[in-house]
Amino acid sequence: MGLYADRAGLIDSENAFKMGPYIRSLEAQGRDIVKCNIGEPDFPVPAFIKEEVKRQIDLDNTHYCDPQGIPSLRAAIARQLAETRGIRAEAERVVVFPGGKPPIGLCQQTYCGPGDEVVYPSPGFPIYESFIPYVGATPVPLHLKEENAFSLSGAELAPVLSEKTKLIFLNFPSNPTGGVASPEQLQEIARVIRARCRAEVRIFSDEIYEHILFDGHAHHSIASCPGMERNTIIVSGASKSFAWTGGRIGWALFPTREEAEVFKNLNINYFSCTAAYNQEGVRLGLESPEGPAEIKKMVDAFRMRRDLVVDGLNAIPGIRCLKPKATFYVFPNVEGVCRNLGIFDAFAALPAEIRDRTSPSTLLQMFLLFVHGVATLDRKSFGRIGAEPYHFLRLSIATGTEELRKGLARIAEAAGDREGFRRFIEKGEHLF
Repeated sequence: MGLYADRAGLIDSENAFKMGPYIRSLEAQGRDIVKCNIGEPDFPVPAFIKEEVKRQIDLDNTHYCDPQGIPSLRAAIARQLAETRGIRAEAERVVVFPGGKPPIGLCQQTYCGPGDEVVYPSPGFPIYESFIPYVGATPVPLHLKEENAFSLSGAELAPVLSEKTKLIFLNFPSNPTGGVASPEQLQEIARVIRARCRAEVRIFSDEIYEHILFDGHAHHSIASCPGMERNTIIVSGASKSFAWTGGRIGWALFPTREEAEVFKNLNINYFSCTAAYNQEGVRLGLESPEGPAEIKKMVDAFRMRRDLVVDGLNAIPGIRCLKPKATFYVFPNVEGVCRNLGIFDAFAALPAEIRDRTSPSTLLQMFLLFVHGVATLDRKSFGRIGAEPYHFLRLSIATGTEELRKGLARIAEAAGDREGFRRFIEKGEHLF
């Protein structure tokens, strides 16, 4: 009998965090690294929220609280969802979690088991795929196509749905592609789901980037489509909207009060509760007129950075990059650079045990980091199953403008550094 249960080896991780030790080791050597790897806004938490958190701590609001989430925050969330989605939202169906991640695994644990299929976008947030083997369900990746601007139509969704489909992940606005869904698109997706799936199917609508949109685009939820509220779990949080990744406040609106009670009990078992003083800070963020103004300042900065980075990447031979409509990521196609640098040939020549752990875009990611000092993420960081034919990188633009200019210059230099890549491969280190 080994030390670990079999399931411990079935769960994956998130490469954005795996890159951290590499970056720290390089910085310890005196290297300057442009960090475009992690999705963390480089803005401070709005001052009015910080003041409220400090006030709550001074009031000794530091003890156990309702495991479902404090009533004042759940009421604020329900109001915000009702007003922005045009649905009936009750505080009794809202559950607050320590961040937006816990509902991903807890929903798979609660709704899915052996024989159930989980449909999710690829490229997509990696934790969707990570949990599926862990709970014994069957992963069904839906590969989004660059030629369709990484959008998702009902026609593309239909072939992967069946009576076995138990949970469907949708993510609009989308990480890593920055895609946004129109009401017509969501209505078509809803029609396909109603036609092909069981009545109890659940749609996990990840709407964490709901406020970070550009060029007049608006956020829409599938829960707003007729008849879909009874199947949809709306998930969002404070990490992106209020640049508060360390505050760990996320939430979900469940279709029924009974389901919310199940997840409240999971909170009791896993977390006891989420810090009440942070919850009160988020409550004020949702209710105060200062909230939208703070978000707009951040979004305006992201829009300018997006334009800078997309134009800069498209000027580099071998790279093409669509202009995202939302989020703070760009997702360039780097197949041409991989070909120009000889990466495909180098990949093919690697021993099989190394090829199984890497990919052409991974080799480019590591070459950019260890030789040219730019941290990015490869395609398989956003869904491994079936990702072999696709060659992309994700760059987070949640870093300063001058740092992004520096990063673009380094990527342009790397794109022509065939000899540097040859030496990197010959060294045989950091290939995955």
